Amino acid sequence: MDSAARASLAQHYEAVLERLDKAVSMAGRAAGSVRLIAVSKLHPAEMVAAVAELGQADFGENYVQEALEKREQLGAMPGFAKEISWHMIGHVQSRKAPLVAGSFTLVHTLDSVKLASAMEKHLAKSGAGQNVLIEVNVGEESQKSGIDAASLHELADHVLQSCPHLHVQGLMCIPPVFDAGEGARPYFARLRRLAEELRTYTGLALPELSMGMSGDFEWAVLEGATIVRVGTDIFGQRPPKKA
Repeated sequence: MDSAARASLAQHYEAVLERLDKAVSMAGRAAGSVRLIAVSKLHPAEMVAAVAELGQADFGENYVQEALEKREQLGAMPGFAKEISWHMIGHVQSRKAPLVAGSFTLVHTLDSVKLASAMEKHLAKSGAGQNVLIEVNVGEESQKSGIDAASLHELADHVLQSCPHLHVQGLMCIPPVFDAGEGARPYFARLRRLAEELRTYTGLALPELSMGMSGDFEWAVLEGATIVRVGTDIFGQRPPKKA
């Protein structure tokens, strides 16, 4: 990256931090209570390195193989020694569970008994644990991943009873409206209520709510988000996915 590109990236990153700080303040919440995940999907490792050097610690990826390749590329960069926490925020097929389980700080997209069982089977071999969020399809859209709200307790029961190496930390959602600002707020409110109900049902602390992206994260913060996932407003428009 040339100096102009780095300066532009830094400007965009700082603007997102300012927006997030303002949203947290408007919500009457403590500074630093909402974690920013920089979503680096389809952007090169050198851009990840540049944002990490600005102080960003958490990065999210949608594709398993891409995430693993970027780790290798960053590890091979001369002089790059920043500690990065990697988050899996994309749909995970059960056949890829061995690549994911134990490899990410937090998996945001646990959405089925089948995936939970596949992850548990792999983790049991090493004894490692994996923090996860249950993804809920709050808009009840047939084309989207995420478990139906009606099946949320069933999945939680399965994890608690049969998956001792999985540790449920909360819930995640992607609302059906995109970049709609306040239009997404009812879906964030629904996820918050579902988390409250699940907390009562399971007795788990469930401290995390992963919700809100570039176009709507302020409203997610108002509804209790503890994690927001921002890609475009930091890195710019994504390049097309290679075939």
